Amino acid sequence: LVTAMMSDDVQEGIDFLPLTCDYLEKAYAAGRVPGGFFRREIGRPSEKETLTSRFIDRPLRPLFPKGLINEIQIIATVLSGDLENDPDVVALNGAAAALEISDIPFHGPVAAVRVGKIDGQLVVNPTNSQLKESTLNLIVAGAPQGLVMVEAGAQMVQEDEVLEALFFAQEQIQPILALISRMREEIGLPKRLEAEPPDYGDLPQRIEALARERIIEAVRHPEKLARRHGMDEVKKEVLAALGEEAEGQEKLVGKLFKEAQKRVVRQMVVREQRRIDGRSFSDIRPITCEIGMLSRTHGSAVFTRGETQSLAVATLGTPSDEQKIETLVGETFKSFMLHYNFPPYSVGETRMLRGPGRREIGHGALAERAISPALPSAEEFPYTIRIVSEILSSNGSSSMATGCGASLSLM
Repeated sequence: LVTAMMSDDVQEGIDFLPLTCDYLEKAYAAGRVPGGFFRREIGRPSEKETLTSRFIDRPLRPLFPKGLINEIQIIATVLSGDLENDPDVVALNGAAAALEISDIPFHGPVAAVRVGKIDGQLVVNPTNSQLKESTLNLIVAGAPQGLVMVEAGAQMVQEDEVLEALFFAQEQIQPILALISRMREEIGLPKRLEAEPPDYGDLPQRIEALARERIIEAVRHPEKLARRHGMDEVKKEVLAALGEEAEGQEKLVGKLFKEAQKRVVRQMVVREQRRIDGRSFSDIRPITCEIGMLSRTHGSAVFTRGETQSLAVATLGTPSDEQKIETLVGETFKSFMLHYNFPPYSVGETRMLRGPGRREIGHGALAERAISPALPSAEEFPYTIRIVSEILSSNGSSSMATGCGASLSLM
């Protein structure tokens, strides 16, 4: 069951799409009674539910109209599961169909398939049993105009194999797209009118003219903090130059300044073939690797790329330390865990410390998927392994730094 709802009122004062996607697995869907004292689904979502919620969000979010700020909520609930077919791709296709037949403005359709490779043959939507024998686990979401999301795990496959699987997935998506389009034509509701973009006159052009040269100067700073302070100064100069016209409209000027900054930086990247810190497309940031940083741990490493730094710590445990996970198929055990922590100081901010959010769970799972195929089997190495990545500083690619730091800590 997948539902899509949009509020009647806009969320004033925000500059992003307030979209929430929630994927829920009910124990009754597999004929099971939930564990725990209360015997019901309570508390925070499982890791599987969180990752699938993110997986539904990613291909849908870019297809909503720009400027839409009504709150939108998509809830996918697993009502019945045969334990062989993972509901995640079904949930995404259901969300796409729900949006298409609803009155919510949406530039779809979009659809997804999972692709495996078993005995050298590509298989669309393999079962859980088949995936155990598959060298590839590729999820592809696409729209009529092309692919919009790719997520994959593999057992050392070649690039041409992945490319072949992408083209195969694109073919398999077409019938689902056609079906969703037909649903829209036959039972779809009239779409709500999209809000007309506001007319700011020549204010955007004047802001860009005032700020262009100073924006280019500010973004060339190699350090993130210097760039941020430089951009803040440029914004103050623009507000001062506009004078009384900007009074009471500081938020609007800030929004238009941000849009001007994006246009200027994009033009600079396209025309000069250089990134914001002055590097060319082929230049990588300085990399340093240090190991054995912590004396008491089983393994530790600090991986630094530019201003992004990860402290990765590896811990070995016995089989009794495996993580027990309650899923639709029953209890399973996990002997390798990779946890990613992104504290506020890593980006020079302050905020309340709480449990891991969706982003932290997602980034940890990404790095875990990358490391897992390189680990020895349980027969060769019957230990539980836990790696924790503490992001000490972040200026992009912290999940990749986590994968590199995790590798170093294991070695």
